[in-house]
Amino acid sequence: MTKDLFSSHKQLQTYCESENFIGYDPYDTLNSFINFKMFGKWGGPIAIQIQKRNPINIRPLIGVKKGTNPKAIGLFLKSYSLLYNKTRETQYLKKAEWFFNWLNTNYSGGYSGKCWGYNFDWANPNDYTSASTPSVVVTSFVVDGLFEYYKATKNNNAKEAIISASKYILQDIPITNFEEGICFSYTSLSKDCCYNASLLAAEVLAKTDYINNSLSNERIIEQAINFVLAKQHENGEWWYSYNPETNNERKQIDFHQGFILTSLFNLNNLRKKPDKRVVEAIKKGLHYYKNYQFFPSGRSLWRIPKKWPIEIHNQSQGIITFSKLKEFDQDQNKFEETIAHWTIRNMQSKNGFFYYRKTPLFTNKISYMRWSQAWMFLALTELLVNNDS
Repeated sequence: MTKDLFSSHKQLQTYCESENFIGYDPYDTLNSFINFKMFGKWGGPIAIQIQKRNPINIRPLIGVKKGTNPKAIGLFLKSYSLLYNKTRETQYLKKAEWFFNWLNTNYSGGYSGKCWGYNFDWANPNDYTSASTPSVVVTSFVVDGLFEYYKATKNNNAKEAIISASKYILQDIPITNFEEGICFSYTSLSKDCCYNASLLAAEVLAKTDYINNSLSNERIIEQAINFVLAKQHENGEWWYSYNPETNNERKQIDFHQGFILTSLFNLNNLRKKPDKRVVEAIKKGLHYYKNYQFFPSGRSLWRIPKKWPIEIHNQSQGIITFSKLKEFDQDQNKFEETIAHWTIRNMQSKNGFFYYRKTPLFTNKISYMRWSQAWMFLALTELLVNNDS
């Protein structure tokens, strides 16, 4: 790993610590004092989408305050746990302990097990979801952090929190059955079929089996994998979701391709009997990811086939995916470092944080703690700990 990658990682760490890991989010508009519901069912969704695209941060003017996002804390917990496991330096352990204690006391109550949601309300024309409503995605990334923390410290409370989260997945999350397998829903509120979310639910169960040295959830994990494998297209891509009522898929190809590949890799490593079909799916999916979703320079496309905007989440997930799955990259050219170098040169500020988006006309330089900083910190950390040189 080159010197500038270490320097970038340190600059970002210094920035995040100076902000106490608190910040804004692209989707936090409904934390405003403005009651967007008075504009009808479209008020909230339109406000969120406008604000998400606005390069001028007007949040202080409309009463949106910086907040602590459980998903961000989960990502930071994973990063600092990895760093502690790699270096055994006390500074990383102290931070990891703080993240763990925060998550272990700030979970969403009223469910079958511990679970976590975002720190802001969310709305679309048909639904309004209140802050702290748990989801599979937020919970799974928190569990990912808990898992690395447990591996690094053997803290029994972390183990108990992971096991508790598996009860939320098994008892509160609806499952849709198909001939090919099953699909976990995104939340407990309704049935839906989002591929990466379903695999993330399976990861929670696999991590529970792993720490328990058990096969209790093996069958349901395999069924979740089977469904996603069946939805891979011949060229290696996955779309975003499936509607069983219309038999249609939602075509959205972006960083979720990286999520799916990483989940399949994690699941195959966690299970006692790795699946050769998963290996072949990863190889095919990674080839598509590299050759169609990134330029050779390391710059990502936004959503196939759209090239703009350049989105920090695409960049960070690319680094994570190629760092973890480098054994499957036929070129063996450290593409994760290529992506990282491009991102640092083009999207990191002098203050250490990473910009949100770049367009042909301007750069959105608003700092988002979860979406940008937590993910980039994890990406650079994965690079650091997975690098052999």
